[in-house]
Amino acid sequence: MAVEAKDGSQEFESSGGNKKSSNLTLTIVVVLLLIVVAIGGVVAYFMLSEDKGRGNQAAMQQANVAQGTKQHAMSRSGVGPMYPLDKFTVNLMSESGHRYLVVKMNLEESHEGLTTELDQKLPLVRDIIISVLSSKTVDEISTSKGKEKLKQEIINQLNKYLENGEVRYIYFTEFMIQ
Repeated sequence: MAVEAKDGSQEFESSGGNKKSSNLTLTIVVVLLLIVVAIGGVVAYFMLSEDKGRGNQAAMQQANVAQGTKQHAMSRSGVGPMYPLDKFTVNLMSESGHRYLVVKMNLEESHEGLTTELDQKLPLVRDIIISVLSSKTVDEISTSKGKEKLKQEIINQLNKYLENGEVRYIYFTEFMIQ
């Protein structure tokens, strides 16, 4: 309904119909917002949860990594002799095939006598490390947890072939993914 103002212009009164439409609009906006939040929550849950297909194997590997890291942390006060290795440059597993890793590392030996055995078995040592590194994806080794898991896997593989001692820990002195 039009109401004439003091200056002669007409103003329209708002009727009850606008309240209903604004309440309906507000309700629709709230419902849509809740749907978006729910979808975001579901997506976040699936992205942050572990892949169920790996099951027990992944849990066992994580336990082994945690145990190896814990054991090494306890023995860090007595760091053993180091065996430096030349730089490794390997292609990483990826769909595009254009990602690679450049890594340099030192092996911590259980005792000095292991140096001679590592020297003699250097081609085998390098082959084992290259095989392990090139079997990894960027996602597997880009986190600190992934790097610890990688170290433990290399240690386990190397120690299978060593007779006069063992590799206790691996120190990455250079680690670059491109």
